[in-house]
Amino acid sequence: MNNKNSNSQIIIPVKMFEKMKKQERYYNRELSWLSFNHRVLEQIKDTTLPLYERIKFLAIYSSNLDEFYRIRVASYRSLMTIPEKSLKNLDYSPKIILEKIKDEVERQQTEYEEIFTEQIIPELEKSGIILYRNCELHDEHTAFLKNFFMREVLPYLQPVLLTQGDVLTFLQDNVIYLAVKMFKKSKKAEKQHSKRPTFAVIKIPTGHLPRFIELPKIDDKHFIFFLEDIIRHNLHIIFPGFDVENSYSIKVSRDADLLIEDEFSGNLLDKLKKSLSKRKTGAPARFLYDRHAPDDLLRTLKKAFNLDENDFVAGGRYDNFSDFFRFPNPVSPKFELAPLKQINHNLLDRNGSIMTAIKENDILLHFPYHSFDYVLRFFSEAAVDPKVEEIKTTQYRVATNSAIVNSLITAARNGKKVTVFVEIKARFDEEMNILMAQKMKAAGINVLESLPGLKVHAKTALIIRKSASAPSKKRYFAFVSTGNFNEKTAQLYSDHGLFTSNEKITDELVKMFRYFEHPEEKIKFSNILVPNFNMIEELKKKIDREINHVKEGKKSHIILKMNSLEESDMIEKLYEAGSKGVKIDLLIRGICCLRPDMPFSPNIRVIRIVDRFLEHSRIFAFYNNNRWEVYISSADLMNRNLHRRVECAAPILDSKLRKELIDFLQIQLADNTSARFLDECNNHIEIPVKEDEKRFRAQIDTYLYLEKKFLMGG
Repeated sequence: MNNKNSNSQIIIPVKMFEKMKKQERYYNRELSWLSFNHRVLEQIKDTTLPLYERIKFLAIYSSNLDEFYRIRVASYRSLMTIPEKSLKNLDYSPKIILEKIKDEVERQQTEYEEIFTEQIIPELEKSGIILYRNCELHDEHTAFLKNFFMREVLPYLQPVLLTQGDVLTFLQDNVIYLAVKMFKKSKKAEKQHSKRPTFAVIKIPTGHLPRFIELPKIDDKHFIFFLEDIIRHNLHIIFPGFDVENSYSIKVSRDADLLIEDEFSGNLLDKLKKSLSKRKTGAPARFLYDRHAPDDLLRTLKKAFNLDENDFVAGGRYDNFSDFFRFPNPVSPKFELAPLKQINHNLLDRNGSIMTAIKENDILLHFPYHSFDYVLRFFSEAAVDPKVEEIKTTQYRVATNSAIVNSLITAARNGKKVTVFVEIKARFDEEMNILMAQKMKAAGINVLESLPGLKVHAKTALIIRKSASAPSKKRYFAFVSTGNFNEKTAQLYSDHGLFTSNEKITDELVKMFRYFEHPEEKIKFSNILVPNFNMIEELKKKIDREINHVKEGKKSHIILKMNSLEESDMIEKLYEAGSKGVKIDLLIRGICCLRPDMPFSPNIRVIRIVDRFLEHSRIFAFYNNNRWEVYISSADLMNRNLHRRVECAAPILDSKLRKELIDFLQIQLADNTSARFLDECNNHIEIPVKEDEKRFRAQIDTYLYLEKKFLMGG
């Protein structure tokens, strides 16, 4: 039954479905993620978007898929090496999941390549931008490319012949290679097909040269060439003693999971540094090859690089489409989205001091619509304020040349006590976080680097300042966010941040930072929600309260916005609430293991929004008999967040700010342009719009809402 557009609430006893198999009640996590990435792929086809915005989604899709193979597929592949009897407690078969992943990826890859060749390339050509692909060159381009090859490319090439019986060390992770099939030149007049072929591989030097080379303009047309195609055109120079038959793109994605998240003993930093050095040489998770490559070449590659049949995934002529993030636009800013002017916050702008403004009001910021400069000012002001005694903060993904880190170093040099928890296990940011941690230690900052068995994912900061009226008294100022303290990602990710001096929150953040330094202490939280302390229990209580309101004949409503929903106990609680008649709206950008539209999941609808900015914020909202209770959170409802991480969900205590967030959620729920309903199999269902019905687009409408509120004094 489809209840997406129905306001009626259906009550069904949960016990009726208790015997249902577990895998039928939950959609598989990996297939759900692939569903999300398919939604990214759909954006490439969206002709309402400017051409270069669609090209950006080409890159996002490819980058996402690479990471998926390096982490998730690699973990399933590792399970295949374990004896079957040791896997009997799993509620899924790794082999079956891997087969389903492969089928779905190959289907998506075919669609992806069709979109690229049949839509993106022709539209570039219509726009006067020619991406050369295996076609005849203009004479002046031939000369240009030969000179460019000899001068810029050839010095970086190190071709390797694949000799029979040799097993080479490895192909580098996520690096493009050309696999070449050729025949040794002979003076004899024997037919070429009767000769034994020779095979070679050439690494494409994208670490030294751009992937896309701009050629001289001809007749108002711009020409761009793939770096590997320049090499293809000059293979006769690289292999002068051979007749080259053809060349094919290949690459390997390697296991990038460091498997140290749950370490309890030994020096974690030393282990992490050693593991990082091995990441680039991890076991293959995927060997991507041009599907037109001949069988004899594939057999040779399999033997030469010690590959398994299950490593092979068919691809196209070109790999590493994540490089399209840097695809040149010779007519920029044409064919691009115009940047949104960031909105200033009236209360913060009226005060010269951020902390003075926070003392008067709780303040909510919405990124990237608001400027992240306010957060940078918060730290820089604290660094030089003579009344500030202490700064405590967490850092999960540290920006390169972080302005916040620089402010913290300034604060330490100004004699303030600074404590920073740097999560050195933040995947793919380990090296940067270690580097920044060392830099802060050298400046005299007290750096905490990790907790045994846990990741600290909370995004919190606390400033301790002498009170102006009573110097012996301390005043606390806090910032709690759904996203990282990273000024670069704040321009791309949709997040919320709360400035507050409310003691109900600041007193509990003091406890949280004490826990970081003394994890053996027993701590109780009453207002903020923290996993392994009170988050799961409190969320269930709030869901039960909504169930009780239904029993009392009152309206009930739950709105949860997050990146991913996976944890089975929370899913079961939502099933129970929906079956009892609670209206539940879920805004889930990525993984969703809950299955809507099933007999055991009435009154639940799931909406996915993929648009210009990455939907990254987490909001938990409970109607509470017309007294909305709202939290912003660093946590998704996933196993890792609720059981293996330290997170922080902070209540929004100011009624005006609660309304602001509810308005924000209602704007998201009204989206009928970028939003899609999810069905029970994670298929995307377009939201029907009548011909005369107004179109809503959440990210644009959010901007207009905030613009009216802040720029126009609304």
